[in-house]
Amino acid sequence: MVDGRSLRTRLPENWRRVLTTRTAVVLVLLVALLSVATAVVNIGTNAVGGPLEEYVPDAVRNAAAFTGALTGFLMVGSALSLRRGLRAGWWATLLLLPLTAAQGLLQSSPYSLPLVVCSIVSIPFLLLTRERFDKSLSLSTTQLAAGAALVGVQVYGTIGGYTLREHFDGISNILDAFYFTLITSSTVGYGDVTPNTGSVQAMLFTMSVLILGVASFGIAIGALVGPLIQDRISRTLGKMTDSQLQLLDEHLLVLGYGELTEPIVDELADTGREFVVVTNDQEAATALRNRDMPVVTGDPSDEDPLRRAKIDRATATLVATNHDAEDALTVLTARQLAPEMRIVAAATDRENVKKLERAGADAVISPAQLGGHLLVRSALGSDESGLIDRILKR
Repeated sequence: MVDGRSLRTRLPENWRRVLTTRTAVVLVLLVALLSVATAVVNIGTNAVGGPLEEYVPDAVRNAAAFTGALTGFLMVGSALSLRRGLRAGWWATLLLLPLTAAQGLLQSSPYSLPLVVCSIVSIPFLLLTRERFDKSLSLSTTQLAAGAALVGVQVYGTIGGYTLREHFDGISNILDAFYFTLITSSTVGYGDVTPNTGSVQAMLFTMSVLILGVASFGIAIGALVGPLIQDRISRTLGKMTDSQLQLLDEHLLVLGYGELTEPIVDELADTGREFVVVTNDQEAATALRNRDMPVVTGDPSDEDPLRRAKIDRATATLVATNHDAEDALTVLTARQLAPEMRIVAAATDRENVKKLERAGADAVISPAQLGGHLLVRSALGSDESGLIDRILKR
């Protein structure tokens, strides 16, 4: 039987944050799955039997069924944002949950009851965990441009198509205009909405929508698929993905990797503490990644890798390689980026202890000196014998 106190010591300090974050993500994903599944079932069966059955017109019920699938996929995006701890994802989820509940009610189907219940239950839980999602959304210039181009083309085509509706066969309202813009810019083109053969103005407008639409869709796909490809390459090269880095909080940093670092990493892995290794050794990074250990590949004495490893959120830093000069530069960089953080370093040569302290380390340990002290104490039968046995058993 595992001792409860021992189990608590093995849990990371931020286990409550991790647990509540993952629970929120699971609930949102469940709502997303139910939304899509309920929409598909209701479209295929047309089953009726909800509390609003007598008051909901068939057109509204059918619209709620078809849009439920779309809302479900939007909820998947919100869940991914919650997974990264984004405040924008929290707001999007808070707005979508009442919508999924309303769609379940309007579908007036017995199959929609789980969707309604799960959506309502998720709302208070999301409100209680509001502080867990405090990270700001950071979009690149390309992503902003892609979103603006895609939305802009759809607005341009919809307004222009409705304004020129007399020059088109099949456009009579704003929904028809949006439908025409969407199928034209996505190159689907069913052929049910076409410009009048005698209208040069409508033909030129259609060509502009087609060219701008294809370009905007291409930019949007590139902006969305590009980061996914980059994440896959990062995994292959032994790097942490951006989504993983965004979740780092109250973790330990291990800067550099060498013979002295290996037992440190093993100890941290055994205790269950969240940590990240920063090293420019590609072979070591790949080996650590194969062991499912978090790695940021880069020079630990450079500022950029330390910022990617969220040094501003770390609780402490460990620096222990076989090169005291490199360790001193690493300590100096870490101290500049995080003046209040505790930094512990190991000195291969005893004479370098003071140098590492002057570089900014709060504590410097000489493994050679410590080993000699423990051996002597163990030989004299002091209490450190248990620690010696533990070390030798490794």
